[in-house]
Amino acid sequence: MARLIDAGPGCPTPTPLRAKSAAEARGLEYDDAVKAATDVLYPLVSYFITPMEWPAVAPLVAEINKIKKAKNAVILAHNYMTPDIFRLVGDFRGDSLQLAREAAEVDADIIIQAGVHFMAETSKILAPSKTVLISSMEAGCSLASSITGEDVRLIKERYPDYPVVTYVNTTADVKAECHITCTSSNAAQVVEAVAVEWNTDTVILVPDQYLAKNVAAQTGIRIITWPGACEVHELFSKDDVQALREAHPGVMILAHPECPPDVLEAADFAGSTAALANYVRDEQPAKVVLLTECSMSDNVATDNPGVDFVRPCNLCPHMKQITLENILDCLINMEYEVTIDEDVRVRAKAAIDAMLDLPKMETPLSFNVGVKPMEIEVISRH
Repeated sequence: MARLIDAGPGCPTPTPLRAKSAAEARGLEYDDAVKAATDVLYPLVSYFITPMEWPAVAPLVAEINKIKKAKNAVILAHNYMTPDIFRLVGDFRGDSLQLAREAAEVDADIIIQAGVHFMAETSKILAPSKTVLISSMEAGCSLASSITGEDVRLIKERYPDYPVVTYVNTTADVKAECHITCTSSNAAQVVEAVAVEWNTDTVILVPDQYLAKNVAAQTGIRIITWPGACEVHELFSKDDVQALREAHPGVMILAHPECPPDVLEAADFAGSTAALANYVRDEQPAKVVLLTECSMSDNVATDNPGVDFVRPCNLCPHMKQITLENILDCLINMEYEVTIDEDVRVRAKAAIDAMLDLPKMETPLSFNVGVKPMEIEVISRH
């Protein structure tokens, strides 16, 4: 039997006060006006935010959406944003290049990039007249930081006869030194096109060594790459695929091409974030796992309620620097503005335009799975 202790009237340990929520700390309350403005939104995230948590979230959402209208601002929400940002305040949603295209065309004065810094730069490259803000300067990218413009200049000196393709997951300075950009959706198309244009059987594709190896296996073109990697996708392994199959019989395993090649060898389908989402939408597998940043699974699951998602949760620590709280602060304080030297911007835009000038694909290309990994040349930093 539990022992009851009578502390008496002079108990020296009162119940601690609950800390203020982020909304309360900003003077925002969950009142009738906020409830009316956000009740229609809650079903979009009810699987992610409990009813108990909602009164702390709703005031932030209502205030962000109100200020956006007042300042003629839009929020570009990447697929890896958490559902509260992606569903409730994002005006445009998708992968990095899709969002940059929206940035160039949207009738807005201010763009808030709900993504990482290189994405905000890409928006500024394509929309130089707009004010582009990112709510946290800590939202970087391991892949983008793995290479610099100076690195690319040295690569071109070493390999002057080969075109240099850069993945869009790079800084403006890197894009400015490359001949053309690519995305995970069109990397094989770009590599094949630039090889024909340069009349060469060798293409340099930087900075993601795994994307480069996976593209090489698709195209048969000799590819030289750089030793960069996404810290989220490189964590997945062939052993993980086997463990998932054993734990979840019948599961369909979908992999992003930033994963190591042996993961694609063992997966059922591989492609860009758009291709993965399209596969789930079109095929409606009974049970599926996406080998990518786990917030994407949360967002795709909302659109496919009949699909059972297994979530091996690899979070991007950089993407998670973006929150509702700092998006609101960013809007109020107009921080942090992303700027690019005009000479760099113009040259970076030329590399992006070279890609956009290629025939537009109707759907994102998928990657062949079950292909044995192949070794390709990885450039030494020395």
